[in-house]
Amino acid sequence: MYDVQVVSPLNYFAFTPLLPSVTCGTVEARSIVEPVRNIIKKRKGEIQFWEAECIKLDAKNKQVICRSNINNNLVGNGEFHLEYDYLVMAVGAQVNTFNTPGVLENCYFLKEVEDAQKIRRGVIDCFEKAILPGLTEEERRTNLHFVIVGGGPTGVEFAAELHDYFQEDLVNLYPSVKDLVKITLIQSGDHILNMFDERISSFAEQKFTRDGIDVQTGCRVVSVSDKEISMKMKSKGEVFSIPHGLVVWSTGVGTRPVVKDFMEQIGQGKRRILATDEWLRVKGCEDVYAIGDCATIDQRKIMEDIASIFEAADVDKSGTLTIKEFKDVMDDIIIRYPQVELYLKNQHLGDVTDLFKDSEGNYRPEVDIEQFKLALSHVDSQTKNLPATAQVAAQQGTYLSRCFNRRNECKNNPEGPRRFRGRGHHQFLPFQYKHFGQFAPLGGEQAAAELPGDWVSMGHSTQWLWYSVYASKQVSWRTRVLVVSDWTRRFIFGRDSSGI
Repeated sequence: MYDVQVVSPLNYFAFTPLLPSVTCGTVEARSIVEPVRNIIKKRKGEIQFWEAECIKLDAKNKQVICRSNINNNLVGNGEFHLEYDYLVMAVGAQVNTFNTPGVLENCYFLKEVEDAQKIRRGVIDCFEKAILPGLTEEERRTNLHFVIVGGGPTGVEFAAELHDYFQEDLVNLYPSVKDLVKITLIQSGDHILNMFDERISSFAEQKFTRDGIDVQTGCRVVSVSDKEISMKMKSKGEVFSIPHGLVVWSTGVGTRPVVKDFMEQIGQGKRRILATDEWLRVKGCEDVYAIGDCATIDQRKIMEDIASIFEAADVDKSGTLTIKEFKDVMDDIIIRYPQVELYLKNQHLGDVTDLFKDSEGNYRPEVDIEQFKLALSHVDSQTKNLPATAQVAAQQGTYLSRCFNRRNECKNNPEGPRRFRGRGHHQFLPFQYKHFGQFAPLGGEQAAAELPGDWVSMGHSTQWLWYSVYASKQVSWRTRVLVVSDWTRRFIFGRDSSGI
């Protein structure tokens, strides 16, 4: 039985994939949040929750220093520290501005529920300001120019939501400025949604063009002021500026200061992001684990252990490996080094024994250490970092909780692959991410999806699949009902434009 203590500056869990829907009132903010204490009371065991912010991690003394973020005149000391036997870091990441001047002061972000609510109020403020008497047409156009920086899933979905909000609701409320609204999406790469299949990227660009959304690819933002945003076109090297009414910055994530400080303590100060091993243990720190956006898995290279693997497989110590000897360790190799399976798939190799074929396609009866190295020399090129998505974080949380619950059982009966450096087996199976696909809502009741098996789907039917999947992924029946009722309300009554 564990004594679990949870520390978070927010007393609720938010379903962040629906934040773009909150920005335009398609879904209400309270519909996608579940109080942490509601979640805790449904769990067995002793769990305590503290609403506070972690300001420092003391790796040497195994302490977490916290400070209450309730800033009012309530009495009592707001700082305290907690001691731990095991620490799980799941603090997420912060917005990455790339040190671009003016971004923090003049842009909206879309990481938290509060961010979505600010954007919602900001959009309405732009329309209310634009229809005031005494403004020139140019001033109205400027106020109604909405700029989104970042052509990833969040930026694209917000652009689509904003376009639908205007076309379906605001055009009826502000008819005098309906021809002055402009949405611009800025992407530094050559295409938007470049992490998706190119068919989806092309479909999204074509749809946005039809919808009148101005997609500016190959542009890097160099500065943002309260009235203009300056960009550099990569192809020509020219710098130009455009006026704006509201800018949303959605260009990736960076490491939080508390994690940066912790990395300095444990010898990872030169890295950009906290590194863990394949079991989600922080490298260089005992009994500390990290999941989600705050860390990345540093997958071990097979070439680092190639000599040890060969020695372990060479049972008869002949100095060569037969196909049978290789097969006996291959299951452990694939579990320990998942890049091997990816390499076989990408090279269209039907079986691991195909690695034993010579240049003419004939099987070699046995290979020596140099031939073994050559056969696996390109495998590590398939090593990839996992995306910073909710899907990855959720699977990591489930995996880590299972490891803790089975710790005693697996101590006596290890379930992991064999240790090629050392004796015995690893206590647990390493974390393996299973990709269930990804969605990109594109507005107009259309969406695109990239699903397992290289299946790509686009159109109205995919939007309904998106509805069903996102409803099922809610953390409770309460939020599930609220989200579905919000979607229904929007279909019947439209979105609420109150500037609350």
